[in-house]
Amino acid sequence: MFLLTCGLHVKMKGLAFLTAFLWCSSAAQDGPIRAFVVPHSHMDVGWVYTVQESMHAYAANVYSSVTEELSRDARRRFIAVEQEFFRLWWETAATDTHQRQVRQLVKEGRLEFVLGGQVMHDEAVTDLDDQILQLTEGHGFLYETFGVRPRFSWHVDPFGASATTPVLFALAGFHAHLISRVDYDLKDSLQRDKAGLQFVWRGSPSLRDQQQEIFTHVMDQFSYCSPSHLAFSNSSGFYWNGVVVFPDPPADGVYPNMSLPVTEATVQAYAQTMVDNIKLRGAWFRTDHVLWPWGCDKQFYNASVQFSNMDPLMDYINHHSQELGVTVQYATLREYFHAVHQSGLSWDVRGNEDFLPYSTEPNQAWTGFYASRNVLKGLARGASSLLRAAEALFVRYRVSLPDGPVANDWALARLRALRWAVSEVQHHDGITGTEAPRVEQMYQQHLHQAARGVEEVVAALLPLPGLTTATEQHVIVYNPLAWNITTVVNVTVTFPMATVFDDEGRPVAAQIQRSAQPALTYDLFVVVTLGGLQHRKYLLRLSRTPCGPGSSCGATYAPAGVRFEARGPGPAQETGRRLLPVLNDCHTLMFDQDTNLLHSITDRLGNRTVLVSQEFWEYRANGDVGAGPISDNYVFTAVAPAVRAHRAVRMEILPGRVVTEVRQTFYRWGEEGDADAAFSITTRVPASFGGGPPCGVLEQRYSLGPLELNTEVVLRTATALRTNRTLVTDGNGYQMMRREHRDFPNNTVARNFYPMVRAAYIEDDRSRLVLLSERAHGVSSQASGQLEVMLHRRLWNNLPWNRDYNLTLNDSSLVQPVLWLALSSLAASPRLHQRGAVELQNRPLVVRPRSGRGEASGGGVPVRPVVLPPNLHLLSLSIPGWNYSSQHACHLLHLDSGPGLRPQPDYERVLMRIMHLFEEGEDPEFSKPVSVDLKEVLLGVGEVRAVEERSLTGTWDVQELDRWTWNTHPGSADEGPCGPPLEGFNVTIAPKEIRTFFVHFRTSGL
Repeated sequence: MFLLTCGLHVKMKGLAFLTAFLWCSSAAQDGPIRAFVVPHSHMDVGWVYTVQESMHAYAANVYSSVTEELSRDARRRFIAVEQEFFRLWWETAATDTHQRQVRQLVKEGRLEFVLGGQVMHDEAVTDLDDQILQLTEGHGFLYETFGVRPRFSWHVDPFGASATTPVLFALAGFHAHLISRVDYDLKDSLQRDKAGLQFVWRGSPSLRDQQQEIFTHVMDQFSYCSPSHLAFSNSSGFYWNGVVVFPDPPADGVYPNMSLPVTEATVQAYAQTMVDNIKLRGAWFRTDHVLWPWGCDKQFYNASVQFSNMDPLMDYINHHSQELGVTVQYATLREYFHAVHQSGLSWDVRGNEDFLPYSTEPNQAWTGFYASRNVLKGLARGASSLLRAAEALFVRYRVSLPDGPVANDWALARLRALRWAVSEVQHHDGITGTEAPRVEQMYQQHLHQAARGVEEVVAALLPLPGLTTATEQHVIVYNPLAWNITTVVNVTVTFPMATVFDDEGRPVAAQIQRSAQPALTYDLFVVVTLGGLQHRKYLLRLSRTPCGPGSSCGATYAPAGVRFEARGPGPAQETGRRLLPVLNDCHTLMFDQDTNLLHSITDRLGNRTVLVSQEFWEYRANGDVGAGPISDNYVFTAVAPAVRAHRAVRMEILPGRVVTEVRQTFYRWGEEGDADAAFSITTRVPASFGGGPPCGVLEQRYSLGPLELNTEVVLRTATALRTNRTLVTDGNGYQMMRREHRDFPNNTVARNFYPMVRAAYIEDDRSRLVLLSERAHGVSSQASGQLEVMLHRRLWNNLPWNRDYNLTLNDSSLVQPVLWLALSSLAASPRLHQRGAVELQNRPLVVRPRSGRGEASGGGVPVRPVVLPPNLHLLSLSIPGWNYSSQHACHLLHLDSGPGLRPQPDYERVLMRIMHLFEEGEDPEFSKPVSVDLKEVLLGVGEVRAVEERSLTGTWDVQELDRWTWNTHPGSADEGPCGPPLEGFNVTIAPKEIRTFFVHFRTSGL
């Protein structure tokens, strides 16, 4: 990876991070400096090695040897970060002695769990739901096992920092937040400012300050590693255990590049090097307390060698502290941040700003990973949506049938496996697409296997009547949202005709047509109406006799398609003469018959027509490092302007009564044949029904790939809106961030790409064009009125580092992402895109039985729907299974009395989160605080007997949660609205609040 080090930019990760340390001059610091040496090991849950390979080669040894060495000397400390590795070690490798030692070290505060999530999640392309999930799973394990509740973050390696993350960490109870990777030029200016690297961050413009503000420490240019490549030693610097070896640890314990030991002959050189680095770092911060991270990637697998050399080195420095001007001590993050907090200084406030995108030098903008490995990004989000739906189903089943035939342990084990698979891929070298191919395969395998298990759970929880035959099939459609919906679902069938009936035998409006993909299948579109968290059963009667084109058979319509021969782009003066309308009650789309491209969209509700075109363009990447800057799985470098990626477009329109579908096929070389069909867009324009589905969004499905080598393909949506190249993108699906175009001396195109996790839009003074996404992409506005969405990348380069680790991103996959498109007035847009983004992420779940399956053993679901007000979203409803406690002191006593007993899952405690979707002032009605009676809302699940409000991950009673207060400069307070505490079962939720509760239902056993 890339790092700025005193003017030298090094593309590396691990020990070679810091090669130019000794080139930097020391800076004077008034008064003695107190250095907090924080031992740690950065252990990627993936990247170039699989989790299993890493556990075998070094990760298990880290925790075994660190535990042993900390137990030998009370001065020593260590921080543990990623819980996936620690939990695996605890459950599969730790001896009874190790476990007793860990419990004692945790109790003494010498082994500190920081961050505490399953992984150190990426901050750019991860979704809010999944960030919370992975944090909750890690915190649940730590609380159940040790009674520990992490209070500090350690987000040292994600590629840029989101304003959403500090909000979530504050809601989880953290005192302070630590980040590292911010733009190289920004970090330079923050260091020169002296006060710039530490501040109080208020990530949301809507939340009350005390809810969300968190003290934030930005690591200096040396990042999370200590110096290596020292002139008097070899290439490992302060890493006396050397460099890890894969696949097997060396039998003799001798690793490559083990640094010279600390002896009488070397101690002075080591001491002077360490002191100079401490003083240099100290010059960039306001207090005399310096955080000195001792560790790097894959370190401390031989903690004995590490500590046996650092102990005498620190003793030497402290013995000569008066002349050296520095004292050193082993420390945890708590000890460092407590010293800073005790300084009593007042700090600058950073508001609703993030540190995205991230660059390490002028031609290395880390914006490529926003679109790398599109298939993995889609798979991860799809698995997350399945998990969320299944969790709520299991809650309803467990409450209504606590002793039902679906075994609790069986269901929870499968749900937990998918929780962990979804959590694992949120790692900052996972969903980012920056991992080696075999690691991507690991992520995909874990997601696929766990998803299959959860599909078995869903099938067991939802009963299907009767038998499935070749011509008569039953399906269940489940609404995972706590809103009533009417929408269209697509069921793929292999018969050319089908009629649909609901659970009362009434015919249902449907439409059947040949699928856009070349497979011999048909799309059956069915109009469904569902209450919140409800399901309905439908009967499909299939026939091999097709309905005549353009006619109805019962309530099913079969459209007749109209094809248009392939056309090239053509001169501008020859377009717009022969326009073909496709419309519903909300939009009129005009397609140009001379180009087969979209020409304009009319917002019928807002009475405005805007010129809109959509085409595929591509950036041609350089793969030769000798010829200039390259693109790779991390970095996007636009060495030349984008070029049109097609020469001809063919179009087919299928006018329907449920959905009108426009199919555009783009040919790279203008030859009308499947071999030349490089891209496609399928636009679905929904019909409008009385009380039916909203017509305000247009669904677009894309197909791209395999791409030509060294191409990066964007969907360019060009409009007549006057936007001054400004766009707005979402931050992790939580809030919208305004992005004004910036000019740079180099690489301006790439540095103006931003992550789009759920939404992006452009607007002028009247209208807003919105794109909603079901997976992450990169997005930019390179010209006024224009949106570019990077959908796919395929790259190769000859950089040895990339080749050695197979990180060139030669991704030859076919990708099929989905976007929802809408043009609306500024007033109407917030309701559309805030709710629409959630609806796209949580589409109805269609459950189909295996052939011949009869009645499932699962029980029914209560008829009463679960419905929240339209501006509130049921973020999660699950049975975590972790042993939380409403009485923390009792929980600690229980752990002390029997730590060897494996706890039984807690099935009585339901975790529920509710989120207010809107910003303060965003909508005149929907931005108001909302009061709900939780007992009344949840009657559709069961009878609520108790509710307690908790911190974000459930480990704290909010009435007991006390976070450090940090002094800020006068005039920086900005008190927003805040919902009052829970009173009985009534709660008022203010804009952008996320409120977390434990809900206890009355079951037959109580």
